[in-house]
Amino acid sequence: MSHQLFASAIQLEISAVFVAQFVLFGLFVSLLKPLLFDPLLRVFEERERRTEGAKAEARAMDEEAGALLQRYEAELARVRREAGVERERLRAETGKLEAKIMAEARAETAVILSNGKARIAAEVAQLRQELEAQKPALAAQIAGRILDREVAS
Repeated sequence: MSHQLFASAIQLEISAVFVAQFVLFGLFVSLLKPLLFDPLLRVFEERERRTEGAKAEARAMDEEAGALLQRYEAELARVRREAGVERERLRAETGKLEAKIMAEARAETAVILSNGKARIAAEVAQLRQELEAQKPALAAQIAGRILDREVAS
């Protein structure tokens, strides 16, 4: 029963003001849609498209940077390996060269020592011969000084 009372109490009156407002609202919407709303929506869509495009471009650039970094690190590792191999090769070559130079130096030293010993031995032999030749004269000279007189050799 209360529904009936409430339903009968509401009466809709469509007045000329309401119709005028509704028509004006429709007119404003139809005028503003192409002049304001559509361009504004296009600006929003363009901004969204550019934002998504920039994001996609940033993702692509990030992926490219990651790939470049991986290639750089791989190349750096390869260069380090090659440098290590070259360093070891140079060390081995240097060791061989050092051993060769040391062997040559030892051989030259042995030759110099041998020549020096031979020359010294020859000089000693020559000095001994000279001393042997002067022995009688030196003996007479020493005896003469000891005896305080001249001794014949």
